[in-house]
Amino acid sequence: MKLSTLRAVAAAAMLSVTAIAGVAYAENPMVGGAPMSETKDIIDNAVNSADHTTLVAAVTAAGLVDTLKGAGPFTVLAPTNDAFAGLPAGTVDNLLKPENKEQLVKILTCHVVPAKALAADITKMAMDDGGTHEVDTVGGCKLWLKADGGKVTITDEAGGTANVTIADVIQSNGVIHVIDKVLLPKT
Repeated sequence: MKLSTLRAVAAAAMLSVTAIAGVAYAENPMVGGAPMSETKDIIDNAVNSADHTTLVAAVTAAGLVDTLKGAGPFTVLAPTNDAFAGLPAGTVDNLLKPENKEQLVKILTCHVVPAKALAADITKMAMDDGGTHEVDTVGGCKLWLKADGGKVTITDEAGGTANVTIADVIQSNGVIHVIDKVLLPKT
């Protein structure tokens, strides 16, 4: 084989690998107007999102910062500020009071699954289970994950349903899926 042919084959192979790598390793989505880094943990990324200031304040008040900076892996279903604003008036202020820390911890840990589950994983689990997959959270809550038409929804124990609005935000210790409702444990 001629040297020029070998070079052409090598160049084509390198371009193919680069193209495949570009598809396989898509860039993390922006969240709350900020880039999310795969090399940062859940907390270090969340504090940069303008859409998650209420969540960050709640995690801080609950004393969960060190936990979510831990090794994981975690899947965090991260409600936006608008999701918290959708709770009855005064709920967030009440939950942030020191005397309500236990209740706040329960609610927040019901948004954390002790595994890394990407949207494709959730879709597969749901399809394998007939369309809905039950999962246990760190807080001892049960959630029901449903995948339909490329859309993932989560139903909580109280019967509320949240939509995943931004999926697969990769973190050094897991993954975040941004959701549009606060998930609640049964009362």
